[in-house]
Amino acid sequence: MSSTPTHVSLAIIGGGPAGLMAAETARAAGIDVDVFEAKGSVGRKFLIAGKGGMNLTHGEPKPDFVQRYGARAKEVGAWLDDFDADALRAWARDLGVETFVGTSGRVFPSDLKAAPLLRGWVHRLRESGVRFHVHHRWVGWSEDGTLRMATPEGERAIRADATVLALGGGSWPQLGSDGAWQPWLMAQGVDITPLVPSNCGFDIGWSEHLANRFAGAPLKPVVIHLRDAMGREHARQGECVITATGIEGSLIYAFSGAMRDAIAAHGTTTIELDLAPDRTLERLRSDLARPHGSRSMSEHLRRQTGLTGVKAALLHEVLDKAQFHDVETLARTIKHLPLRLQRARPIEEAISSAGGVRLQALDERLMLSALPGVFCAGEMLDWEAPTGGYLLTACFASGRRAGLGAVSYLHPPSQD
Repeated sequence: MSSTPTHVSLAIIGGGPAGLMAAETARAAGIDVDVFEAKGSVGRKFLIAGKGGMNLTHGEPKPDFVQRYGARAKEVGAWLDDFDADALRAWARDLGVETFVGTSGRVFPSDLKAAPLLRGWVHRLRESGVRFHVHHRWVGWSEDGTLRMATPEGERAIRADATVLALGGGSWPQLGSDGAWQPWLMAQGVDITPLVPSNCGFDIGWSEHLANRFAGAPLKPVVIHLRDAMGREHARQGECVITATGIEGSLIYAFSGAMRDAIAAHGTTTIELDLAPDRTLERLRSDLARPHGSRSMSEHLRRQTGLTGVKAALLHEVLDKAQFHDVETLARTIKHLPLRLQRARPIEEAISSAGGVRLQALDERLMLSALPGVFCAGEMLDWEAPTGGYLLTACFASGRRAGLGAVSYLHPPSQD
């Protein structure tokens, strides 16, 4: 370890969207900023998230937008009061990247790519004077409060006047979000909720036939019906995908938190899928009751309802032969196909995570009560949201809030 610590004004640890936004905010206020990143370049998860089309934010009205944060809507809503979806789109425009609202309401860069946006951002940060230090992995504090950085040349000590931690949650560990920071903060008296998967798939335990033949098959359109751990009913139409072990996809991600919490409360939870949302139960009864002569029931199902492939296979998965041939049972199951979810997929496979630093452990500036001068931002905080641009927007907004907090800590407003 270097004998003499390097002094910096503001250390930003983590080069994702939250950390970079904190850096930009503080630098704009005249603070000297050093960004420390464990990987060889910043924004790696940002780039991966944009691989299939960079979903930057969402275009729905703000009241609905804020409610996407569930139990943390009030706190995250306060961050969004300072930097919301419109502000994020204006920020991208200042970097020369125009955006558009897709048919789903999601907002994308006009070229659908993340790399040009990140390149322009990092270039502007460098030009403004932000210093970047890659291959610097934070490994906690020394007894005297200096930051310990593991580098290829050995451990380095950094003494910072203020610090913003933007270390990510527990998903995508290969990109740096591995949750390794938890014990170091807990040792300092910071209240932390264990990290759990969010926006994740779930195991069901298919038959070998269904798993081998239909893994990767899309289910669309379907309506999901579920009851959360509080007993509240939810329903939404969308798309999902059968996997070798269970089910995943955007419709599942939208309710993954509720499903995960219900499993935690009861051991398992059951959801229901409407496989024919465009047909009423009465119409299905009538259609399936028509004579089918020598045709098999599977062929009759196809002709009368259009259900084939994976949807028909799911009916066979949950019904025995007698039930499949009973018109009333078959019609009701088409509208309410029960699927028992056993467990969430591992956090390493999840798009994001929930849990982390409890918001009650921070003040309104996102400074830790237990560690004055240390701020937290991004996915390492205890909030979650579905995919659709909500995750990124809150990361940006929390980074800005933490950056402003660091400015106020380093340059307190005059008491005159």
